[in-house]
Amino acid sequence: MALREAAEAGDWVRSRVLSPGAVSWYLRALERQLGPDLGLGDSRLRQELTTLLRSGLAPDSRERRRLVQLMPLVTNGYLERWASAADSAKTPSPERLARAVATHLLDCGHSSGYLHRWVRALGANRDITLADLLRDACRLAEQEDRDFEVLVPFISVPDRQSLAEHLPEWRPPGRVAEWFAEHKFDHPPRHNGAFLYVFTAKDVVAAAREAGNTVRRLEARRSYSRSFRRRLEPVGKAWVAGHSTPLPLLPPERGVNILSLETERTMYAVNRSDRLDEALELAAQLNAGVAASAVAGAWAAIESLLFQPGDKADVEEGRAVSADRLAGIVACSWPRAELTALSHKHKPQPSDPTSKRLAQCRHNLDRSEVIAEELAAGTPLAPSSYSDIAAAERLKAVLLAPYAQLSDVRQVYQGVFRRLYRQRNIVMHGGSTAAIALGTAHGRAAARCRTRPRGARAVEQGGRPARPGRAGGELARAGRRPARTSGHEVAGVVA
Repeated sequence: MALREAAEAGDWVRSRVLSPGAVSWYLRALERQLGPDLGLGDSRLRQELTTLLRSGLAPDSRERRRLVQLMPLVTNGYLERWASAADSAKTPSPERLARAVATHLLDCGHSSGYLHRWVRALGANRDITLADLLRDACRLAEQEDRDFEVLVPFISVPDRQSLAEHLPEWRPPGRVAEWFAEHKFDHPPRHNGAFLYVFTAKDVVAAAREAGNTVRRLEARRSYSRSFRRRLEPVGKAWVAGHSTPLPLLPPERGVNILSLETERTMYAVNRSDRLDEALELAAQLNAGVAASAVAGAWAAIESLLFQPGDKADVEEGRAVSADRLAGIVACSWPRAELTALSHKHKPQPSDPTSKRLAQCRHNLDRSEVIAEELAAGTPLAPSSYSDIAAAERLKAVLLAPYAQLSDVRQVYQGVFRRLYRQRNIVMHGGSTAAIALGTAHGRAAARCRTRPRGARAVEQGGRPARPGRAGGELARAGRRPARTSGHEVAGVVA
């Protein structure tokens, strides 16, 4: 998807929606990202991609056309090349391999829900090997799109006689009952008719998500009615022909949680409105809103907190500096979040000295410091899952080389939040909700915007940013620390 986004950017530069500077930054970041990608194949293809990216990919250039021509060479056999690398003497790290497989399958069009079910089904088989998993992943990557017949029942469709019954996709209650019986669905829901769609998708969950997007478009259209109080009300699930159980129309919530609203008991304290409160209202769409409005609202919130229009340096650097500042804050908050999560997962039976130390802690900061100290000392933890093992390994790397590791993390977050800014510009200035990376920008930015306790204090004194400078200072200070850093220092980077 990253290469497709680079090719698409030329159209937006031609329309003056994206600036050449924004695209140049992205191409440089993409070049760094492709460097360690073992799925790209031989050195000749890598060299040609590097040359094309360095050309700037002007809107009407031959380099841009050549990049489009090369994309099938990159995607075809991508996972097979990763499988070969995993079977070689110099194997990639498990986490890098997992990210490559998951990202590629998502880019192919598979839904996250289907992939989650797929991984759980494979994990239930104790005889499964890595080679088996990669072989099955290659099969999914090569799978062709299929047509899925999806029924979306509604409890209420206002004015359906005049507005819905003439449409070929509308099914009255009697025909809906026949459809349920034909496809052997037991216990159909109560309804007053349904829309029957055919979607082309990679998997059944992706088809249900497409149905959900269609329902949102219907609701948006309905909002322009003079009788808007009579709402369009779907049952909330979609039935797919050939699939035994109904599926939710909407994806799970994005999980953008601001725990300080609960821990500081300010959830319902809205007697006054300040810049932070306004930013929370703008960003609320991140959890469950439509991608376009979520991206626009999220960036408005970020910029309102982290850009200072009165600062000449900010104006010269551009509004994308807000993305870089947020990346620094999140990078510095990340170790604390990982350490806190691990501290609550460590529950060995019987208790060990580490769990006894944790039992005496009153605050999460204290717990995270205990875990950091134990990891630095080489004390084994009692993880409850493979993801906990991966988290512990990541934190050990941070303790050994904090500046290098946190700088890498910040670089990743910079890419995520700058992509959010570019997609916001495409929505707001290009008037498009069909950009290639819009959904990805929404999902990945939301996944990285989970705020730690006390994180809402990032804005103080008149609503101006207080933590961005501190985050940058802490990262720079990490570069002056010894190679091995104490657990207390890592846990308290932005505490």
